[in-house]
Amino acid sequence: MTNAGNWDAQLKKGLVELCILAMAVEKERYGYELTSALSSADGFSVPEGTVYPVLRRLAADGLLESRWEESSSGPPRKYYRATPRGVARLDQLISQWRVTTAAVDRFINDIQEGRGSGRSGEL
Repeated sequence: MTNAGNWDAQLKKGLVELCILAMAVEKERYGYELTSALSSADGFSVPEGTVYPVLRRLAADGLLESRWEESSSGPPRKYYRATPRGVARLDQLISQWRVTTAAVDRFINDIQEGRGSGRSGEL
């Protein structure tokens, strides 16, 4: 995997927790539904093998609760919903995300403005 590909994969892997919690706060969802939603987001394809370990960890940490339900169209489904601790963790992650993206945006904007003013340096 190239450095750019590795960076992209690591970035997405770090954001999966935030995205799963956001979806599990919105409504109860089953594992495949979460995986499909993550994979259908433009530019954010996440392999199934990444999602299920995160779901297990979030449940073990008390951030998600789960239950099994029989399905009329196949095997039983495991549904996940955020716990109050999960909602609090999501709030923390959203705050961290906003601070981080604002800082990165400032940095990128400063560099791009520097390019336009004739200063040397490239990204």
